Amino acid sequence: MSATSTLSPFVAPVVISLVLTAAAIDLHRRRIPNWLTFSAWMLALPVQMAIHGAGGGVAGWALGWLTGLSIFLPFYLLRGMAAGDVKLMAATGAWLGATLAFQIAMVTFLLGGVWAIVLVLKSRQQRQLVRNIGVILRTGERGPSVGSIPYGAAIAAGTLVMLFAST
Repeated sequence: MSATSTLSPFVAPVVISLVLTAAAIDLHRRRIPNWLTFSAWMLALPVQMAIHGAGGGVAGWALGWLTGLSIFLPFYLLRGMAAGDVKLMAATGAWLGATLAFQIAMVTFLLGGVWAIVLVLKSRQQRQLVRNIGVILRTGERGPSVGSIPYGAAIAAGTLVMLFAST
């Protein structure tokens, strides 16, 4: 049985709306607002409790939230990702649970990585990227940026892939 087959029919459309809204805002404003992520966290808890009972709902919500948060938090701490991206992934995990949060994060890393590589190649910044990686490995410091992507869009793409791949 796939992870998505245990989802309530109500959950997937809510999460799709969440990530598409976040992606649209991130593409336009290059940030994901707290009102969106925090309200998603808070709404997910009573929904999870209604679906899985008080104990199961709280546990599923907390484990999903922590999984989404903990996978993306190190990248934020290394200044490779914005806080809104971390909060969006935590919200996605709160709605979908730990297993799907982990799977979505892995697909998101793949899609976001391919997107970033394409942008680096397109902008001809490969040498600077290699220099930056060397500096990071030697000193832990960052070199000049070779660009950025609105990672909320990558999270949305990873979420859609995982929700639709197993249906």
